[in-house]
Amino acid sequence: MLTFVGLGLYDKTDISEKGRAYIAAADAVYLEGYTSRLTGSSVEDLEKHYNRPVRLLTREDVELHPDELLQQAAAGNVAFLTAGDPMVSTTHTDLRIRAAERGISTGIIHGASISSAVCGISGLQNYRFGKSCSLPFPQKNWSPTTPVDVIAGNLAQNLHTLVYLDIQDGRYMTVGEAVDLIETIAAQKGVTIPLYVGIARAGSDHPVVSAGSAGQVRATGFGPPLHILIVPGELHDMEKRYLEMFAGL
Repeated sequence: MLTFVGLGLYDKTDISEKGRAYIAAADAVYLEGYTSRLTGSSVEDLEKHYNRPVRLLTREDVELHPDELLQQAAAGNVAFLTAGDPMVSTTHTDLRIRAAERGISTGIIHGASISSAVCGISGLQNYRFGKSCSLPFPQKNWSPTTPVDVIAGNLAQNLHTLVYLDIQDGRYMTVGEAVDLIETIAAQKGVTIPLYVGIARAGSDHPVVSAGSAGQVRATGFGPPLHILIVPGELHDMEKRYLEMFAGL
C-alpha cells in the first residue's frame, strides 16, 4: 500500500497523529523534497522525531523513476511524505494514478496546506481566490510571462491570486524577487498591480506578513524561506481592516 502523508506547513511537529502513527508502522518512508519544504526541520530532524530512516526523493525519482518505490508499495506499506497536503501537487496525483494502475492500494493522510493557510494569515476570504500560478526563476532565453496573465485575468474578475514561488536546488525565491519579476513583466504588458501581500514562514511561531505597494513590500525584511505571494483584488472592508491590523497596510 502507498499512503501519501501530509506533514503540514513548517516543521516536524505539524504532522497529524494519524500521519505519525502510519510512519511508525510503515515498511519504508520516503520524502519528496522538490514541490515544497519543511524549512523548520531538516531530514535528520524528521528521522530523529519519527525514529525512522527517511529517504529523500528528487523530482526525477518520483516522475521518471518511481519503480523501486512502487515495487515496495506492492509488497508492503510505504509512507510517501510531503510538506503541506499531499494532493495539492499534480505530480503526486500522477504517482497515485500510476500506483492504482499497478493494482496497488493507496491512501491519503491530509496535512495543513499553504493554499488554505494563506486565508487565515492574510485575512483574505477563501472564496475570492481565482486561479493560482507558479512563478519560476528566469532561465537563459526563457522567462515565462504566464503568471502575469493569470494575475491580470483574476484582477479583471476582482479575484485574488495566490502566487507560488520557485524552489530550485536549495534556492528559494523571495517575495522581493517575485515582486521584481512580476513588476517587470506587468510593465511590458501594460498591467498595473496596486497591492501585494507577502508571507514568510507560515505555520511557524513568528511568520511575517506584509501588505502594500510593490515598493513597500520590497522593503520588508521577510527573513528566511519559505515565502509566498498574494496579489489581491479589490478588498472587502473586513479584508482591508485585517490587513491593516496584521500586515501593516
